[in-house]
Amino acid sequence: MTTTTVKDPKHYPALRNLQFSPIKEGEEQYIVLWDPTGLSKERLVLPLNYFFIIQHFDGEHSLQQVGALYLKRFGEFLMPDKVDELVADLDRKLFLEGERAEEARREQRAQYRESPLRPAAFAGRAYEADGAKLKKQIDGFFTSKEGPDFKPSENAGKPIKGLVAPTYDLKQAGPIYAWAYKQLQEATQPDVYIVLGTAYAGLDNLFAVTDKDFETPMGVVKADRPLLNAIRARFPVAFEEDLCHQAEHAIEFQLPFLQDIVGRKKPFTIVPVLCSFSALSVSEPAVLQQVVAFLDGLMEILKADGRSYCVIAAGELAHLGMRYGDKEPPTDFSFHRSMQHDLEMLKPVEELKADEFANYIIKEQDQRRISGFAPIFSLLRLIEAEKGEVLRYDRGITDQYNSTVTYASMAFF
Repeated sequence: MTTTTVKDPKHYPALRNLQFSPIKEGEEQYIVLWDPTGLSKERLVLPLNYFFIIQHFDGEHSLQQVGALYLKRFGEFLMPDKVDELVADLDRKLFLEGERAEEARREQRAQYRESPLRPAAFAGRAYEADGAKLKKQIDGFFTSKEGPDFKPSENAGKPIKGLVAPTYDLKQAGPIYAWAYKQLQEATQPDVYIVLGTAYAGLDNLFAVTDKDFETPMGVVKADRPLLNAIRARFPVAFEEDLCHQAEHAIEFQLPFLQDIVGRKKPFTIVPVLCSFSALSVSEPAVLQQVVAFLDGLMEILKADGRSYCVIAAGELAHLGMRYGDKEPPTDFSFHRSMQHDLEMLKPVEELKADEFANYIIKEQDQRRISGFAPIFSLLRLIEAEKGEVLRYDRGITDQYNSTVTYASMAFF
């Protein structure tokens, strides 16, 4: 009989799945940390030597071992009281795994499940918080010089099957969203929208569905109860991580466009699904089987329901630069090379070839970190369309070091 020794988190601290970004103040470089799940609202700015320390807070290295690594790296002793102070601060901020974070997670989950609504989390930050101003902002995306032109779409009047849209800050990427939603504006619009968003904080179960209605400054977007009840009956595990919807932005950013374009004409409902798996992970048969089982099951539920639907895949493409793990900032040359790869990668998406899309990224070993793979791959397995088209492509700069995110809008008919 073997026994597993549980390591004391006080001596073997484990950092939660946080996001970080380099920042520069004068000549000094720091790292800022935050929690993408929203469990902690704190931010922590660390000098590079402290960032080196917490990179070894993986639950496997003891504080003593971390001290030895620090001595080897920096040639000086790490004072125990400084480390204890850092660990205590991380724990207070809910940045460490442990009982404090678990208790906060239980409380947050209970509050979320008691609420009838998923409140707008990014209003006032990524887009206007006032309904009338948001309507004006959305309209401005369509008429801006970067927005879609005014000539009618060649697909006007046809039933629309799917869209790919960014998840980048609307204030910067709004016109790129507009290229996709102009197609919806001129198409024959369905009553139901399956909104697949990237779960940037990650998921244990690959998919997370919520049955909450979504609130925006323009009103409430209703969740589709019949479809969600059918999904819950078949895939109850898909609702276990519904809390992640509270802090993720991918679905929220699509809703003002749906309200402005569809909601003015008729009622509509959504099925909100967050997904998190990579092209490399679906090369493993067990993961692919899980993904396909859910998507095939969802397809059967949609067909049995009988109503027409549109699938919206909300996700970004490449992530380049130091913020995302590269050793150097991207150059104009490396960006343009990545743009070429992105457009090559989207060719099989236009041709509705999900496996070829995955294989392209696998051949690259996902070195460009395609975060929108999961929703786009899922869209390709859920829609029955004749063709897709890349409508617009652009990028956003995310920090002082020119770290870059690329994104595109697409439509499928």
